[in-house]
Amino acid sequence: MAKGSSVQALYELCKRTFLPSAASPPSSHAIQMLSSLMDTITPAEVGLEEETLEDERGHGFFGSNFSNYSSRTARWAQPITYLHIYECDSFTIGIFCLPTSSVIPLHDHPGMTVLSKILYGSLHVKSYDWVEPACLARTTEPFNSPVKLAKLHTDAVLVAPCQTKILYPETGGNLHCFTAVTPCAVLDVLAPPYDEAAGRSCTYYRDFPYSSFQGPANLEIEEKEEEYAWLEVNNQPVNLYMRSGIYAGPAIQETFCFPGTCNIV
Repeated sequence: MAKGSSVQALYELCKRTFLPSAASPPSSHAIQMLSSLMDTITPAEVGLEEETLEDERGHGFFGSNFSNYSSRTARWAQPITYLHIYECDSFTIGIFCLPTSSVIPLHDHPGMTVLSKILYGSLHVKSYDWVEPACLARTTEPFNSPVKLAKLHTDAVLVAPCQTKILYPETGGNLHCFTAVTPCAVLDVLAPPYDEAAGRSCTYYRDFPYSSFQGPANLEIEEKEEEYAWLEVNNQPVNLYMRSGIYAGPAIQETFCFPGTCNIV
């Protein structure tokens, strides 16, 4: 029964943590409880098997009989599969399944808290946080948008099993890029979900070394320049191929919270 599953427990803890009427963000204790629970979840508990992900490697749109001539195109076209588990106005739970070499480009999570747990495989994560107060620089091209300074938070290959990663609205690597080193799967909790009407649209970026642009004369970079980059808004990449898959894990049984009974402090 789903009632006793880890996914059910995750849902119920999210329900008590991310309240629609909350006047302030959840406490760090509540977020750590969620993180600790996600640390325990295995691929089998969400209906995944490692060997199933690599089946479509290198085929993408084209199928296994497509000529070798198109192998490079098929490489970037291989699909990233999203498995929807649950969504409400306060949070969403889902799994991204990434074939080898697939990329989720650099993007942001405005006003959102995100918990990401690598279920299996190896994943390169590169993430940034904005430098505050905001620091802008103009590009040499007249029609380009200004670039904005960000500080590197993470640039590493993470290998399962590893601890759940947490990013917050302003810190923790709110802007990140995923590149699959091997077939991998990532369990994600986003709170609240993307919502364009509420000002939470997903924006994509491309990064440039700090030396690429001239910042304000009074800007002091205390650490190494390699720890900073200029980010420019980028249109959604045309080579991002994402599709919906069928979640094969235990179904969630919705529960209901009553005022004053669900908050975690």
